Amino acid sequence: MSGQDRILVAMTGMDPARWASLLKGRREVVLAPDGPEDPTIRFAVVWKHPPRLLERLPNLKAIFSAGAGVDHLANDPGLPDAPVVRVVAGNLTGHMVDYVVWRVTDHHRQGMLYRAQQAERRWADAPQPASADIAVGVMGLGNLGRAAASALLAVGYKVNGWSRSARAMPGVECYAGDAGLTPFLNATDILVVLLPSTPATNGMIDHALLAQLRRDNGIGGACLINAGRGGLQNEAGIVRALDDGTLKEASLDVFETEPLPSGSPLWTHPRVFITPHVAAASDPMHLAPPMLAQMDAFDRGEPLRDLVDRKAGY
Repeated sequence: MSGQDRILVAMTGMDPARWASLLKGRREVVLAPDGPEDPTIRFAVVWKHPPRLLERLPNLKAIFSAGAGVDHLANDPGLPDAPVVRVVAGNLTGHMVDYVVWRVTDHHRQGMLYRAQQAERRWADAPQPASADIAVGVMGLGNLGRAAASALLAVGYKVNGWSRSARAMPGVECYAGDAGLTPFLNATDILVVLLPSTPATNGMIDHALLAQLRRDNGIGGACLINAGRGGLQNEAGIVRALDDGTLKEASLDVFETEPLPSGSPLWTHPRVFITPHVAAASDPMHLAPPMLAQMDAFDRGEPLRDLVDRKAGY
């Protein structure tokens, strides 16, 4: 083990000790640098780390994000000019796909209505259109979005996709850019948001956007699922859309402020389903080994994979 070849684990909201225990190998793993500058650290695994922590590491070669998003890194004014590696792992993708299919199916099959009826001991059926008659729109066709779209196609839904730049995917009606956004929304009954958080996307899920979704459908209105990033949504706009009938229901896993403040009206809204940012929780047991493999490959002179485009923000 080289004294000049250490991994720094710096995170809040996750268990750094567990990550450290799984990253240990031929490299030493530390939870804090030695002094104001530490030349021994070559790699960093981070999640919402203290600002300007990484700029004090003169020999840092690469930064690994421990979660699916990388906006926490973009918010660091002292982020050094080192490659940033995104998490791409089958376990994380599988969790997200499970969540999306679960929430789409629940909205489609009137889950909120039937839970409310159960509480009232009321026996009444509701419209149950076939999955082929429901159009699910996936915003964001990166790794997670494409995997979710494939799973929804397999279940039988019609799937639309939207991305900032043009993408193609078999079986999916793809739209792109500002010109494609309104047609995409007009053709969508259940909206699934899996976009990255960037200056171009922050706050875009607002009342005006939701008003463009298709409401005349077999499930009684438009539904929203956001499992992407909390910064994408305008929560006041979502509540307004729910209250005035623009939106029938919403499933939200991410929020503008996390944990969601106790005073938020989303907590008690009868047509909102809340989960605490768990759609694709980062499991270090599955994510640490690919990180170590990338570090080893980098030491052999191989290029890093799944790099973040800093200009695009993801």
